[in-house]
This record gives sequence, C-alpha cells and structure tokens, in this order.
Amino acid sequence: MRFTLEYPGDVHGASPSFQEGATLAQIARQAEDLGFDALCLPDHPAPSQKWFAAGGHDSFEPAVALAYAAASTTSLTLMTNLYVLPFRNPYLAAKALTTLDILSGGRLVVGVGAGYLRSEFAALGVDFDNRAVLFDESIDAIRRIWQSPSTPVAGEGFGATAELRLHRPAQQPHPPLWIGGNSRAAIRRVVSAGQGWCPVLGSEQMTTSIRTPAMSSIGDLRCAVRHLRSRLSGAGRDPATISIQVEAPTIDIADGRSVRRFVERAGELADAGELIIGNGAG
Repeated sequence: MRFTLEYPGDVHGASPSFQEGATLAQIARQAEDLGFDALCLPDHPAPSQKWFAAGGHDSFEPAVALAYAAASTTSLTLMTNLYVLPFRNPYLAAKALTTLDILSGGRLVVGVGAGYLRSEFAALGVDFDNRAVLFDESIDAIRRIWQSPSTPVAGEGFGATAELRLHRPAQQPHPPLWIGGNSRAAIRRVVSAGQGWCPVLGSEQMTTSIRTPAMSSIGDLRCAVRHLRSRLSGAGRDPATISIQVEAPTIDIADGRSVRRFVERAGELADAGELIIGNGAG
C-alpha cells in the first residue's frame, strides 16, 4: 500500500499560508521525507462561489503547482487528481503534462476525469452534455500525441494538419494514465487505456453530487474490483499491473481512536484491492 497526500489548497478553514509557494514547497518536501509516495492536486479552473459555499474548493492549476513541487523534491511522485481533459484542447493538455514529466525527471502520474460541475463547463465554453464523448476522444488523442508526437491528430474542434515537432514525455510510452470514476464507462477506459483506476468511495449523496454511480461500502468496492479484474483478464491484461487509488478517511492525529479507525479502514481498503488484484492497491 502506498499513500498520496492531496495538497489542502483553498478549502473552508484552510490557512491562508496554503496559497504561498513556500508552503507548497515545504509540504512537498515533508511528504517526501515522511514516506508519502505522491503529492496530488485537483483541477478546478473556474469553480463557482455557490459550490465553494456548499463544501467545494478552489485549486492551483495542477500542472503549474506540481512543477513547483517537483523543483523542491527529488523522488516524490506528482499526480493530477483529477485533470479534467474535456476542459482542454488535447494538444494543450499534452504540452503541459509532457513539460511536467520532463522537468520532474519522469515522476508524473496523470489522473484524469470527465468533470462534473455544469457551471464550470459553462465558464470555459465547453458542452457539458458532451463531456463523455470529449473525454473518450481526449484520452485517445493525448495517448497518440505522446506516443507519436510528430503524427497529426484531429478530433472534435481541433486538428493538426501537418507533421509536428513536439517533445516526447520522459516516461515511455507515456506517463501512467489513471482513470477516475465509478461507472462502467470508467472501467472500460481503464481496461482500454489506463494504468490505474481512481474510484470514489462515499455516500450516495456525495457520489451523486459528482455525477458518478454510488459506491458506499467496502463491499461495493470489492465487487467493482472483481468486475475490473474480469474485464482486464478478458482483454489479455494482467490485473496486478493496475493501481487503484481511493480516498482514505479523515484522521485527527492527536486522537488515538481516530488513528486506530484510520488504520483499520486502511487495512480494509488494502484487502479490497490487494486480495483481488495482487499489488495493485494504492
């Protein structure tokens, strides 16, 4: 089992210091020193005040902030969790992520999602109802750009028309691509293109708010992992090569009972992944 730390950023009650570069650098270094595998940031380029007031959050632009963290560390993995591909032209996304992978020395994990805030799509001028189609297209396009940077790629609303001159990412054939979401479409994307899966374990109210099917218990997670394993095996892929990342429960390190509950829960999460797909749980 490995642990990823999500940078606190702009959430209710967060210290203003989290908006300072020195704090980001310090937390990244401490995470590395304490044995965390990765530091991650979410992606919200245009969150609404209404969503923030209901418990949402703002975030630094993840590729920029993770590049800052990369400069302060040497081995810490840098993860987008989750980078909303439908928000972006695939060439712009590939450029930002390739740059980060190169400058970090190949430490990038690209967690991607389809997005869920209708108001954010409107602010960015992207068709919310077409996001699943755009997501599939973007996954395919960005992988093609990474694997053959000179070959023109075209899709809905974009299209290179001649041979290009682009850098390859440091990791080959490309940085690990982890797919977010609980739906069967998310499983399909993991099987066809992913090296990892980021399901959302939480209440039905919470999963409904982010527009993904409910997964409220460890039992639900076990069933979903079994389904993923079956699909991977059917496609000729080794299930043990797929990483799984779920959010751990909140912990108060000053409260012994909270720590014990966390350890128990972490063990349950590890079992739900590891007993079914080898060393894939993360």
